[in-house]
Amino acid sequence: MSAVEPSAPGEPVEDVEAVEVGDAVESVDVVEIVDVPAPSAASEQIDTVEEVVAEKLHPFGPYVARFDAAAERWLDRWRGHPVPDTMFRTASRLGEWSLIWHGASAAIAVAQPRRAGRTLRLAILLGAESLIVNQGIKRLITRTRPLVAGDPRHRLRRPRTSSFPSGHASSGFFAATLLSRTVPQLRPVWYAAATVVAASRPYVRIHHASDVVAGAVVGRVLARIAGRVWPE
Repeated sequence: MSAVEPSAPGEPVEDVEAVEVGDAVESVDVVEIVDVPAPSAASEQIDTVEEVVAEKLHPFGPYVARFDAAAERWLDRWRGHPVPDTMFRTASRLGEWSLIWHGASAAIAVAQPRRAGRTLRLAILLGAESLIVNQGIKRLITRTRPLVAGDPRHRLRRPRTSSFPSGHASSGFFAATLLSRTVPQLRPVWYAAATVVAASRPYVRIHHASDVVAGAVVGRVLARIAGRVWPE
C-alpha cells in the first residue's frame, strides 16, 4: 500500500489507493470482551433505581414509601389466587357507598325494632363522615392512586376522588366503632369486617397501604367525635 503524499491546503488529494480489507483487519487491535450483566441482574438494578426514585418523590417521605412498597410486595404474593381474589373483590364492592354497614344496621333494626332509630342515626352519620373525608380531606391532600381503576381483573368502580385517605377504611372503622356501641357483643365481627374491607383496597390496587392506615385512624377519630356530638 503506497503512502499518500501531502497536498497543499485547499488542493484535492489525488492517487489515493483503496485500502485492502486484509490490511485493515491486521491493523485492528484485539479488544477484550467485557462481561455483560445477565438480564435478571439488570432488571433488579432497574427495580432498585425505581424504588429509590419513588422514595424521593413520595409525598409522605421515604419511610412511608418503604412501608407501601413492602405491603405491595406482600399482597402480590396472594393476588391471582381464587379465594383471596373473590374475598377481597367482594369486600371492596360491599364497601362502596357503605352498603355493608347500612345493611348491618338495617338487620339490627329488624332483629331489634326498638333500636330502629339508631339505624337512621348511623345512616346520617355515615353520610356526614363521607362528606368530610371525600369532599374535605381528599381535596386537601391529593394523592395519585396505584391504578386509577384498580386491578383490571376485578372490574371495580373507578373512583373519582384522590387516594388519601381510603374512604372504605374510614367508613368501615367509623361504622364498626358506632356499631360496637349499639351491639357490643358483636364488636369482634364489626372490626373484622372493617379490616377486611379496608385491606381489600390495596389488594385490588385502588389504594396504597398507607391510605388504608390513615383512613382507619380518621374513621375512629370521627366516630368518637360523632358519639359526643350525637350520643345514643
